[in-house]
Amino acid sequence: MSHLATVLLSATVALILAVLVAAAAGKLARLDGATYPAAILRAATAFASVATLTAAVTAALAALPR
Repeated sequence: MSHLATVLLSATVALILAVLVAAAAGKLARLDGATYPAAILRAATAFASVATLTAAVTAALAALPR
């Protein structure tokens, strides 16, 4: 598998993971009694956090020697 394909595949997996975490956070917030805007805000915060964390981990792994 080429390097570009590996990067694209890992980015896609990271994006799917971030969307799943955001959906779970929004659903849990709504079950907790939060309003729709508050639940969307919590979901957006969770999405941004996971996306930032995966970007940092990917950058750290990319810097490792082959």
